[in-house]
Amino acid sequence: MMPNIDPRTMKNMMAKMGIKSSEIDADRVVIETGSMNIIITNPQVTRIEAQGTVSFQISGEISEAAKGGDAKVEVTDEDIDLVAQQTGISDKALIKEKLLEENGDIAKAIIDLTGTEEA
Repeated sequence: MMPNIDPRTMKNMMAKMGIKSSEIDADRVVIETGSMNIIITNPQVTRIEAQGTVSFQISGEISEAAKGGDAKVEVTDEDIDLVAQQTGISDKALIKEKLLEENGDIAKAIIDLTGTEEA
């Protein structure tokens, strides 16, 4: 970015060039690769649209987890609370069991627990 320019001026300059940006309220970002997952907690996610292309800028606390059958899945209290909030289910043991079954995939756990899947 250009130094000494306030954010409002920068946003106006970007808008004049046809660049749109918006903040996304995310709880966690996971990037899956062939051998590992990169997990970003407390993320600040910005969606940027320019010349018909959409890109994302992500910053936050980064950790890595091995991928594969031998990797231990870590289910945090925040994960359990998020699934409980989204599903309305208060049985934390059931939620933790479902998250472990789905290898920590929050979206799959929510879909399994609610029995709904959006097309």
